[in-house]
Amino acid sequence: EEKSVLRTIAVGYREAMDRDVRQRFSVAGVAHILAVSGFHVAVVCGFLSFLLSFLPRSEPCRWVRYLLTVLLLWLFVAVTGLAASAVRAALMLTLFLTGGVLGRRVERYNILAASAFCMLVYEPLYLFDIGFQLSYLAVLSILYFQPRLQQLMKVRNPLLRAPWQWITVTLAAQIGTAFLCLYYFGQFSTVFLLTNLPMTFLATLLIPMGLAWMLLPAGCPGYEWLQAGVEGLTHGLLHLVDSFSRVPGAVFSFRFDLFTMLAAYGMLLFVLLYGRSKRPAYLFAALALLLIILIVRLIGNLMLCGI
Repeated sequence: EEKSVLRTIAVGYREAMDRDVRQRFSVAGVAHILAVSGFHVAVVCGFLSFLLSFLPRSEPCRWVRYLLTVLLLWLFVAVTGLAASAVRAALMLTLFLTGGVLGRRVERYNILAASAFCMLVYEPLYLFDIGFQLSYLAVLSILYFQPRLQQLMKVRNPLLRAPWQWITVTLAAQIGTAFLCLYYFGQFSTVFLLTNLPMTFLATLLIPMGLAWMLLPAGCPGYEWLQAGVEGLTHGLLHLVDSFSRVPGAVFSFRFDLFTMLAAYGMLLFVLLYGRSKRPAYLFAALALLLIILIVRLIGNLMLCGI
């Protein structure tokens, strides 16, 4: 199990993973760690930036650092199978790094839209890919909600600021993807807020260490220490998943149909519009959609009962 988890997290090789292991990750609310996505690409990009930070700050070296980072980043994405979420993250990071090396101001929403445009021009059917939909909804939700959630409580303690940022990122991503997850998978984890912080910390260490362990030849100095670290992190990660997946009520099953999912996102949109403009019409529209959803669910349950 630990070997299959390590292969999946490091290089996206999921064929050897047992379905029961995937289900436990899903119940714990950390199934996204098993899919090579923006998180993995960001960790690898940060690791590459750290490795190349020894280069001088001169103009030629700045371009060398940029080219090596982009090349190795896309090599990692290609090795992991060019998943839609990984390609999205690599495109966004490439645009971000290109803007930085050219000295241009970087606008987050423009980068997100430009990466979506490039991917759909290359392959329009990406629009119907689950990874594409979840990835863009999660990033859009993080860009919009995370700064607002972070402002709800000012954390000045540097030891608490980073965990609070991770919590707001997790909440923001869940707000944007919850309805889509209920449509595709029919279940929602109730312990995701407790599991994401420690799991993200362990995965942030495990991904670069696992890749280095796979690439380095056996017998090189420090190889045994690296292997012991990889084994310990993988064991700890799987132990956390097993512990939280056994919590009573860790997941509830509730499947949305297409109409309910679209109506739920419409309700969320009207709530956001009401929050910005304070116009009662938006609030009434959101409540009307909620009423329609409840009526549709009630009729569906009555039909199941044969009434």
